[in-house]
Amino acid sequence: MEKIRIILAGPRGKMGMEALNLIYQTEHFELQAAIDRKNGGKLISSIEGLPPIDAPIYEDAEQCFKEIDADVLLDLTTPEVGRIHTELALKYNIRPVVGTTGFNEQELKELAKEAEEKGIGVIIAPNFAIGAVLMMKFAQMAAKYFPDVEIIEQHHDQKLDAPSGTAIKTAELISRVRQEKQQGHPNEKETLQGARGAIFNGMRIHSVRLPGLVAHQEVLFGGNGQILTIRHDSLHRSSFMSGVKLAIEKVMNLNVLVYGLENIIE
Repeated sequence: MEKIRIILAGPRGKMGMEALNLIYQTEHFELQAAIDRKNGGKLISSIEGLPPIDAPIYEDAEQCFKEIDADVLLDLTTPEVGRIHTELALKYNIRPVVGTTGFNEQELKELAKEAEEKGIGVIIAPNFAIGAVLMMKFAQMAAKYFPDVEIIEQHHDQKLDAPSGTAIKTAELISRVRQEKQQGHPNEKETLQGARGAIFNGMRIHSVRLPGLVAHQEVLFGGNGQILTIRHDSLHRSSFMSGVKLAIEKVMNLNVLVYGLENIIE
């Protein structure tokens, strides 16, 4: 298989370190460079705790894209930085695979238009865990029969966005098959603001942030005399790597933007 040349943004984060190990252990992946806000001019191999890959680190993303020949940008940074990197990668004809959430609908439309104009594949995945993608698909199936639904997502306390991209994506998928309705008592009143969570087309989304958590979500469906719960737990960030690998391989054959891993799994 032909080598896929990769630039990784965010190599020192927990997800980034898992991705470095994935790249190092995958025969047809080759790390060309990394983008980091520290350690510019050093090599990955010179940073304690990182794999022995002699790839340079850049602090300036645009300089990296100018100087490095690469096929794919794997971005595992923050929502704000991820958006900037995605736009720059497209400018330099590098295919972005983005694992940061927080893109709004307008930003996705603009990126999709740019990707289509350039004929360059882009994958933005709110969640790279295959199990989480199946959880979303199963929830969409269930929503045809259980229109009363609430989403509870739980993440580590360093996560910047709430609700999670996975929760929003789940709600979007459910909305495609569920007629919008207001849930709960029509005269319901919050005695503490936010107690009932965020509202998405009448559904409620609740976000929990605690140390010790990684990434967890349950979708609760209520019906007459019954409750259906669909839940997924990522107990370690290695759970995301099978999806990262799939996305890097798939993006090479795309010429449009794909939002959500469920669109590329068979």
